[in-house]
Amino acid sequence: MNSEQLFYDKKPGFDRLTDDGRRAIQDYAEGYKRFLDAGKTERDATAELVRQAEAHGFTAYDRTMQLHPGDKVYKVNRGKGVILAVIGQKSLAEGIRLTAAHLDAPRIDIRTVPLYEDTGMAYFKTHYYGGIKKYQWMAIPLELRGVVCVCKDGETRKAEVRIGDKPGDPKFVITDLLPHLASEQMAKKATEVVKGEGMNLLIGLEPSRTEDEKCSDKVKLAVMEYLNREYGMTEADFLSAELSAVPAWNACDIGFDRSMVGAYGHDDRVCSYPAATGLFALAGAPMHTAMALLVDKEEIGSDGVTGMQSRFFDTMMADLCRAEGVYPEVCYENSMCLSADVCNAYDPNFPEVSEKRNDGRTGCGLAIVKYTGSRGKSGTSDAAAELMARVRCILDGAGVVWQTAQLGRVDQGGGGTVAMFLANRNIDTVDAGVPVLSMHAPFEVIAKLDLYMAFLGFQAFYRA
Repeated sequence: MNSEQLFYDKKPGFDRLTDDGRRAIQDYAEGYKRFLDAGKTERDATAELVRQAEAHGFTAYDRTMQLHPGDKVYKVNRGKGVILAVIGQKSLAEGIRLTAAHLDAPRIDIRTVPLYEDTGMAYFKTHYYGGIKKYQWMAIPLELRGVVCVCKDGETRKAEVRIGDKPGDPKFVITDLLPHLASEQMAKKATEVVKGEGMNLLIGLEPSRTEDEKCSDKVKLAVMEYLNREYGMTEADFLSAELSAVPAWNACDIGFDRSMVGAYGHDDRVCSYPAATGLFALAGAPMHTAMALLVDKEEIGSDGVTGMQSRFFDTMMADLCRAEGVYPEVCYENSMCLSADVCNAYDPNFPEVSEKRNDGRTGCGLAIVKYTGSRGKSGTSDAAAELMARVRCILDGAGVVWQTAQLGRVDQGGGGTVAMFLANRNIDTVDAGVPVLSMHAPFEVIAKLDLYMAFLGFQAFYRA
């Protein structure tokens, strides 16, 4: 054997592409960009994926169904997550092929008592969601998305709020300090440049034309008059609202060659989208039941009824297994899972935090991450050698461009994914995802090639 056969090296995947392959990558990225623009919150992303699932023949699941090989079903969890499944030819006793990703992304949430007026300007108080560099969210255009449940006369009515993404819509902003007055600010550590309590969203200036002399906060009143007119809200209805400020720009191509996508929310919709569309693309019934589990709350610990630690997945699996007379525990121990989450991409601008031999690289394909975690692999499932070998063979057999990755230098930092929560169920699990530049920033960057290889890789995994 020669050195090329004996050595392992990460190589960009472009040399392995045909003209048809290059066109397929570009076409697939266009659909992904539309998905990103539609799904800037976990609610929006869930609704968009359900719409696409139904267009591909999926139907809503209920436990009275009698399912057969090839049937396509989905189940939504409180509007913030979804399970997609294609029933396989083999019994669930022989396991499933599962991908698990998350639909939430770092953002700015509106508080429950948010509205106030100060020196003739109206603001929303906010609380940031997930791990962010707070200064990156200052002085950029933001949209408002979410829902409000209005309570009136003992009844509730839910209204969708979506302001800032349509032509002619207003935008919102968290203002920053001008450089001329920022000498003290710029001398602070990056973590202290912006205080969480200072991230107040500017939403209005013009006062109400009311003749009510008792009202001193007329700009605040003007905002409430607008919200009441558009959504039937009173200020108390903020208590039953979920509103978020997200970047008000669309996904776009990056580079002269249009080889990359810049957007908000790649983490982790860049894995959720190929996990779902890989299922949509399956022809006929796979050997094992194939499932995509897309959840909420990963960015804040995977807790809560819509997070990976909820019983939503287990309840559906119990229903499916009961219909076959199979114990869910038997299904789990024979299953395989790709924890579909992003990893950092090696950035030559910041080489000191990465380890070039082991970190993922942009343009080198789907990244397999044997372990994540920090401080001695804390918070990881650390995939077994046998599982790594099975995944390698699946990807190689399908001609997928792939690579290995980790999360930066040892003791530099690190992080976790949902992998450990699936592994805790006795499911063989390994992380697999797309490398991301500027992760958790309001504008992240990925390679279209890596995105497309995730789609091909997940599809091959479902067929295995």
